[in-house]
Amino acid sequence: MKVLLLSAYDADSHKRWRRGLVAAIPEWQWTVLTLPPRYFSWRVRGNSLTWARGEARDTLRQPWDLLVATSMTDLSALRGLVPELAQVPTVVYFHENQFDYPRSDTAVESIEPQLLNIYTALSGDMLLFNSEYNRTTLLEGAEELLRRFPDHVPKGICRELADKSHVLPVPLESSVFLPGTGKAERPTFIWNHRWEYDKGPDILLAALRRFGREGIPFTMHMVGQQFRRQPAEFAHLKKLLSKQGALGAWGYQESLAEYRQLLVESHGVISTARHDFQGLAVLEAVAAGCEPLVPDSLAYPEWFGRGGWRFSDDIESCAANLSAAMLRCARRVASGAPARLPDVASLSWSRLGDEYLSLLARCAGR
Repeated sequence: MKVLLLSAYDADSHKRWRRGLVAAIPEWQWTVLTLPPRYFSWRVRGNSLTWARGEARDTLRQPWDLLVATSMTDLSALRGLVPELAQVPTVVYFHENQFDYPRSDTAVESIEPQLLNIYTALSGDMLLFNSEYNRTTLLEGAEELLRRFPDHVPKGICRELADKSHVLPVPLESSVFLPGTGKAERPTFIWNHRWEYDKGPDILLAALRRFGREGIPFTMHMVGQQFRRQPAEFAHLKKLLSKQGALGAWGYQESLAEYRQLLVESHGVISTARHDFQGLAVLEAVAAGCEPLVPDSLAYPEWFGRGGWRFSDDIESCAANLSAAMLRCARRVASGAPARLPDVASLSWSRLGDEYLSLLARCAGR
């Protein structure tokens, strides 16, 4: 089986997924093309041009048994520019969608990324989503967008997308399932997300101010992918945590082993995300023994049930709810009671690998 895998915006979670997929099905012959995760607007609209008229052109025109593409791929244009791909059975993997993504104050309002999601989804023969939340928000968002157009909108588009869609999370590697021993003596929390506005640093800052008033000694690790520009809240967070005597690890951890050690010693993993289509970093931390202190929304209820802290549009309400969750965790640590952790073993490659193989083989054999 000759398979072409396209990752048009090869962010960390996309990279992790494609590497795991190739390793999970070694009997297939994989060819992987990627583009770097920068210049978002150009990348998602221009990847078809880059590949179809660039160095990858001859590769694309080879005979393939299956094409696997991430949803960032401009698939409809790519199949038009490279007709040889038009008849290749195609699976599209949605790590995220553009219908449920909070916009920054500086973002240019445009429906083009959302239309690209629709065109790519229509061009695929099978659609895979990393969570039901991701699938539902795309279908609902697409339906709402199509209703806004003035005329000549074909009926049944969203039903067509729903009928060929499945939910299949990005699996966890076996190496992330670490022993839940070696916890720090005092309550220790970790926040392990991209350092961007949509991950809610303003909520975290307000929550830590509240939690600090409890007078409980604690440690806070702030790790995750950083960028040249980042929200001002991170500078305030570092100053606050230093003042509270709670500053632990700070910034991106180059060593995977050291990062995993931080997970092992932490008691709780915090998410303040305004959107998370799967929450892979949180799942990884839970596999290492961290209690999830996450919103009762987004994709989290699919993995952990409805036990998260209540999210609202009001920052102070969110901060109060998160602070209360941290306090409960800290008191549990002080009492010596064991954490009641969700079982995420079902989200491992060892459990989901066969399902990937089955669905991809079904598409290839259509």
